[in-house]
Amino acid sequence: MMQGKKPGGRLALPGLLGGATGIAFAPLFVRLSETGPSATAFWRLALSLPFLFAWLRLDSQKRPADKAMRYTDGKILALSGIFFAADLAIWHWSIKFTTVANATLLANFAPIFVTFFAWLFFHTKIKLRFLTGLVIAFSGAFLLMGSSLQLSGRYFYGDILGITTAVFYAGYLLTVNRLRNRFSTARIMAWGGFFCAVCLFPIAFFSEGTLVPATGRGWAILIALAVISQIGGQGLITWALAYLPPHFASLSLLLQPVLAALFAWILLKEPVGMLQGLGGIVILAGIIMAKRGSAASTE
Repeated sequence: MMQGKKPGGRLALPGLLGGATGIAFAPLFVRLSETGPSATAFWRLALSLPFLFAWLRLDSQKRPADKAMRYTDGKILALSGIFFAADLAIWHWSIKFTTVANATLLANFAPIFVTFFAWLFFHTKIKLRFLTGLVIAFSGAFLLMGSSLQLSGRYFYGDILGITTAVFYAGYLLTVNRLRNRFSTARIMAWGGFFCAVCLFPIAFFSEGTLVPATGRGWAILIALAVISQIGGQGLITWALAYLPPHFASLSLLLQPVLAALFAWILLKEPVGMLQGLGGIVILAGIIMAKRGSAASTE
C-alpha cells in the first residue's frame, strides 16, 4: 500500500512540519542547559518516558485489538532506540571536533542516506523530480550555513562524525517507518525512548562530570526539551511516518535548521543575513518539488 493514502494522511505533512518545528527548539535548549550535551540528551529521553508510558497505557485501552508485540518487533524497537541514541551522542561529539555549522549541515545529510537505503533495501522507486528537489534543498542548506562552513583537514574527524550521525538518523527514520505499519506512535515512542535512554546513560555518565542541573531553571529547560522537542516534535514525526515516504519525510526535516536559525534570531538575537534567508527559501522550494515526486510505492 502506498503511504499517504491511509485515513488521516492529509494531515501528515502539517504534522511533519509541526514535528520539525518542535525539534528545531532542541539546539536552543541544549545551549541553555546547565548539563553537558550527552547528559542533556539523556534527560531529553528520561524525562519524556513517564509521559510516554502514560500515553501508551491510555492508547492501549483505546486499542484493545492492536497487534501483539512479537520478539522480532521488540528487537526492531530496541534497534530504533539504539539508532536514535547513536544519532544524538555522535552528533554531540562531532561538535567537539568540528564547527557547529559543519556538524549541523552534515547531520542533515540524512535524506541522502534514507533515499539510498530505501532504494537498496526496500526497493522504493525514487523519481527524478524528487532527486531534483533533493539537490535544490541541499543547495539551500549550503546557502543557509553560508560563511559559517569551514572546510579544512583540521575538522576531518569531526566532519566524519557528522556524516555518521546522518547515517544513524537515516536508520532511525527507516526503522520507525517500518514499525508504524504495525504499531501506534505511543508504543514506538515509549519503548524506543526507553532503549535510547538506556544507551545514553552510560555515555553521559562516563563522558561528562555534571549529570544533574544545579537549579530549578536548569530542570525547567530539560523538561521543556523533553516535552517540546521529544514528545511533541519527535512524536509528530513518528506519527507522520505512517503516511509519508521516509525519503520525503527526511528531506522535509531540512526545515529544522531554517526554523532553528529563525528562533535563534528571535530569542537569542543572533543575526540572520540575506544569504541565510535566501537559503531558507531555496530549501522550501526544493521540498515542494520533492513532494511532487515522492509518491513512490514500495516493493
